[in-house]
Amino acid sequence: MVKDGFYFGLPPLFLGGMLIPFHWYLAAGFLIFLAAFVFYFFRNPERDIPSEPGIVVSPGDGRVVVVREEENSGRAGKRISIFLAVWNVHVNRSPAAGTITKLEYKPGKFMAAWAESASLDNEQNIFVLATSEGEMVFKQIAGWVARRVVSWKKTGDTVRRGELIGLVRLGHAWMCGCRWKPRFWSK
Repeated sequence: MVKDGFYFGLPPLFLGGMLIPFHWYLAAGFLIFLAAFVFYFFRNPERDIPSEPGIVVSPGDGRVVVVREEENSGRAGKRISIFLAVWNVHVNRSPAAGTITKLEYKPGKFMAAWAESASLDNEQNIFVLATSEGEMVFKQIAGWVARRVVSWKKTGDTVRRGELIGLVRLGHAWMCGCRWKPRFWSK
């Protein structure tokens, strides 16, 4: 599990444990179940990364939903989109070995990740990776539940194929999928 899981999972686990002596079993059970889900969400299973040259690995676990030829910055290429459901692993890996020549954070919306426009309009990190095979662009894209993109790398970093580069994680108000803004009223 990545350390972010502890930040999100320990508070409900602690609160759930604190409610048991007061016989609030239903609330305690819910909070402990929530903590278990969070620990599961932030898991980081070991991966066998192939060593053969020229192989590209998936940057994320999930279901491939789009494979098509597409132009990017005037150059032909292939777009592969992977949808991460809440039960998928949300840590991301570098698809190839190389140097990150550009990393751009783009703020945006938090539409459902399966929506076609989410890849353009949602919050995202855009990585440009210089590899021995040429330039590769890949993105981390937030969704309705996993609302934050986190990069553990920066421009100029050299990465190995399959190396952890970041995660798409839960954000604020992730339980209801909305943004909560406190309001203060004066008399």
